[in-house]
Amino acid sequence: MTESQRPSGEYPMHPSYGNGDAAYPPPPSYRPAEPIATGPGTTVWPGGNDGSGGGSGGNGAGGPDFPPPAPQEPAAPRQRARRPVALLAAVAIAAAIVGGGTATVVEQLTGGGTNSAASEVVPGTTVSQSSKGTVSGVAKAVSPMIVEINATSTAGESTGSGVVITSDGEIVTNNHVISGASSIKVTLSTGRTYTADVVGTDPDKDLALIKLRGASGLKTATLGDSSAVAVGDQVVAIGSPEGLTGTVTSGIVSALDRDVTVAKEDGSGQGQGGQGGGEQWPFEFGGRQFNGDTGESTTTYKAIQTDASLNPGNSGGALINMNGEIIGINSAMYSASSSNGSSGSSAGSVGLGFAIPVNTLKADLDTLRAGNSS
Repeated sequence: MTESQRPSGEYPMHPSYGNGDAAYPPPPSYRPAEPIATGPGTTVWPGGNDGSGGGSGGNGAGGPDFPPPAPQEPAAPRQRARRPVALLAAVAIAAAIVGGGTATVVEQLTGGGTNSAASEVVPGTTVSQSSKGTVSGVAKAVSPMIVEINATSTAGESTGSGVVITSDGEIVTNNHVISGASSIKVTLSTGRTYTADVVGTDPDKDLALIKLRGASGLKTATLGDSSAVAVGDQVVAIGSPEGLTGTVTSGIVSALDRDVTVAKEDGSGQGQGGQGGGEQWPFEFGGRQFNGDTGESTTTYKAIQTDASLNPGNSGGALINMNGEIIGINSAMYSASSSNGSSGSSAGSVGLGFAIPVNTLKADLDTLRAGNSS
């Protein structure tokens, strides 16, 4: 064999493929990725090459291929896109919390609420929440339940008041208003007139129950709790003094548990004043007689004292608390002029009125409805 006489270094020397310390191109330092066979005639290389050509090793010839770089860059934009959303959500939540707190503070300062106070009703009454505690609100709510009573007897005619307690026309009043009456006429706040019959009387408590003939659908009063009454409580009185139907006065409870004595004999013909000139109903207190002689047959009860103006004709009407509940049945009044011997019909209120506690009435209702009298 002959050797080439070319000078050394004239031509670059390339090591033979696989025959030297290093082969060209150098093999990868890891196992080449294997193609993925997905179906006949289709080969998919990892990294997205489908073997259809283009790129080193991507020609389907089985040559080595380099895997694509890890998808780190695409993930970063998605992460950055989520951060503003999370930030906006946090800001929205914080704004809602701050807004709610601000609304609460404003509501506390202004007394406002989500519900209309005017639509709320005090339980057991027809007094709206907005009118609760006002004389006008109580008067508007309770006046339709207060009636005028005209009782006719052989001694004349007396005028008093009464309280409607059932929708079919049961009415509570004082015994002395209807005592000895041969006929009873009742006038509602609407002006409609009914004839009434006596259901039961209790002269010992100065209470009576009458019922209207043919009545239905009447508004009824709510009986409260007189044991909860305290001195100084504001009250409203409604009745028909001197035949002036639906007269409203107001005041406070000035004393409790007054021992008031009134006459109870039937047929006395005495009423709590009236358009016919009837005398005021006499009573005793502290061993003294007021508004005339009480007679021999009397009864004594614990009364609520009030400075709400009561006049002849208020007897049997309602003493009402500021929730619109009946706490007493007005029954007696003091008149300075009548105690001095002047005509009872000219006497007026001087701020000393008395009412039978409503708890006394509630305890006596069954007896009155049974038609019993003592």
